[in-house]
Order: sequence, then structure tokens, then C-alpha cells
Amino acid sequence: MPEICNISNQPHSRRAPAIDLQHLRFAVTASDCGSLRRAADMLSVRHSVMSRSIGQLEHLIGATLFERSSAGIRPTLAGRSIVRIARMVLEQIDALVATGRSIGRGEAGRLSIGFCTSISAGNLRSTLLDFKKRFPHIEIATTERPRALLMNALRSGTLDALVVTGEPPQSDNKTLRLWSERVLVAFREDHSLAEHDVVRWTDLRNETVLLSHHDPSREFEDLIISKIGSADDRPRIDRHDVSRGMVKSLISMGLGISLVMESDMGAKFAGLVYRELRDGTGSSRIDFSAHWRPDNENPALHGFLQLLSERYPSPASVE
Repeated sequence: MPEICNISNQPHSRRAPAIDLQHLRFAVTASDCGSLRRAADMLSVRHSVMSRSIGQLEHLIGATLFERSSAGIRPTLAGRSIVRIARMVLEQIDALVATGRSIGRGEAGRLSIGFCTSISAGNLRSTLLDFKKRFPHIEIATTERPRALLMNALRSGTLDALVVTGEPPQSDNKTLRLWSERVLVAFREDHSLAEHDVVRWTDLRNETVLLSHHDPSREFEDLIISKIGSADDRPRIDRHDVSRGMVKSLISMGLGISLVMESDMGAKFAGLVYRELRDGTGSSRIDFSAHWRPDNENPALHGFLQLLSERYPSPASVE
């Protein structure tokens, strides 16, 4: 029968030596100072403590680290290698502590934000730029998806916060009301509406409005219904399962016009022009809001919400 090896009965010499950070720090300081006494003074410890720590480290490693003389100490060949590695370990430990403290204060880490609007211009873009200036060590991850998918990702914890239009389904999430954007109409530069500085909702009567299945198409359709009471006077709506950028390509092909948010104007598209949509009460706007889970403990999220509250104050902004 083969002999069974019991790891617990192996000699203690095979265990990792009990080297602690003080051993490493003392060795590095001693090497830099060239003297155990000067190193002890620098670290505010007794000379005997410094000498004993170096001796312990040499015993644990099994090699002489320093040549001692009346003039001081000098690292041996093994000592130079050990001190170099010890210095790297201490630098990594210092970085680990600094990173942990920064993340705890919300100064570092990662923030995941979902949205269904353009960041080529407008408030969301400027908010993200401001956040990056304030917290340069926080990684920002952005996700653009339909609102329903974003809400699922927020619920599962994949996303920290959402910046979306309209009213998401009722949930236990926290909400912060943000800004509103004007609604514009986009069409080819040779379209007859290009002659107008401002377009009225009633001017859309005989048009084909191209909308993406993605948000904020629902808000656009609601606006069309509310602004043009008679169904006979409303434009035809063609829905396409494509991105908003692809809708602009369809417009350039002469397949129709479309409604966009004013932040979309930052993404230039050759041959297209934009006009503000108005009725008797003025321009039409769509509201934006931020949403997050109340049990999210990510410190970076707290910094982001604080920034939003400062930029977009409201008497009763948090629900």
C-alpha cells in the first residue's frame, strides 16, 4: 500500500518564514542610511530594536544581509536583492492603503452610469466632465440602452445610477429630478420646413416622423398626441428598431423627419438641420431624472449624487 503523505506532519522548516512589514521597513531604512544607529534615529526606535529586527530577518531568510564594520553597514549581494524586493513590497503596501482610503472617501473606484440620451453635448456631457475633474481617479463606465433594460441593470446592481427621460415604473429606487431639454425637429436641409426659423407642431401634419424603438420615443409620441389633438391632423409615425444615429441616416435618405433632444445637436450629421418645435405656450421640453438603489454603498455614487444636487438644486428633488 502506498504511503499517505500527511501535510500537517511536515517539518516546520517548510512553512513560510514569519516576516512582517517592520522587518522590511527596518532593512530598507538601514540600507538607505548605511548605519543601524542612524536608521534607528530616523524611525525613532532604540538601536537595540533595530539591530534585533535586522538579525531576525537574516535568520528568517537564512542569509547575511549586511556587512558590519565600525564605519557602518553595507548590503551584501543577497542583501541588495532582498532590500530591492522589500522596497517594492512596501511601495505596493503603501499604494494599497492609499487606494483603500481613497475608495472609502469616494475619491477612487468605479461608477457605472446608464443613460438613453446623447452625450455629444448638453447637461449630461457637462456633468460627466465636471465629475471627472472633481474625481480624476474614479473610472466612469457608461451604458446606453433602452430604459427597460437600464432599469433591469440597476435592479441587478450592474449599474450604479441612471439618467433617463420620463417616469420609470414605480419601484423602491431613489429619484432626483434634473434638467429638461427642448424638443427639436430634424430634417434634410432641402426640406420645405428649413425656410422656417421655428417649426409649429401643426406644421408636421403631412410629414412622416421616423422614431427609434429606443427611448425617448415614447415621450415624443405622447407629445405629438398632446400637441395635435385631432388624429387626422397628426403626422404618420414610422418606428424603426435602430439607434438614433441610424434614424439620422434614414432622414438623410429622404424617408422622413424626426424628433430629437437638443443634446443630439452635438453629434453633427451632414445635410441635416434642426429647428425648435413650438406651440402657443412656447417651446416643448422633456424632463430628465437620476435613479439609484437606496442600498447602493458605492462611495463614488455618493460623490456623483452630490454633484447632481449642486448642479440641479430643487426644493423637493429627492423622492
